[in-house]
Amino acid sequence: MITIQKKDNLIIVAVIGEFTLTDYKEFEQQVLYQSHFDGKANLLFDWRDMLNYTVDVAWEEIKFMREHGSEFSRVAVVTDDEWQTWGTWVFNLFVDANVCVFSNYEDAEEWAADKVSS
Repeated sequence: MITIQKKDNLIIVAVIGEFTLTDYKEFEQQVLYQSHFDGKANLLFDWRDMLNYTVDVAWEEIKFMREHGSEFSRVAVVTDDEWQTWGTWVFNLFVDANVCVFSNYEDAEEWAADKVSS
């Protein structure tokens, strides 16, 4: 399950439990809408409560990022999981954005909202 919030140019995506293909499609629609009407988006992924994700989600993420990777300015990921951190750095290969991993949600939100200098 996911929840998606929008604050100005920041899209906050929290994943709870298993991250499914249906959840990912919802995320894609929100991000494409944002970039189409409002320009580059900043993203904040909160993966602290994500238990796992399906293989089809990983594949869709790669395809989506190869096609739309230049539509992001900043991508923050909140996690303490080593595999998710590693996955974030792989994700970084497909985007033209500043990508950063955080263990503290407030720090991640402040950075992703572009309220601090790079």
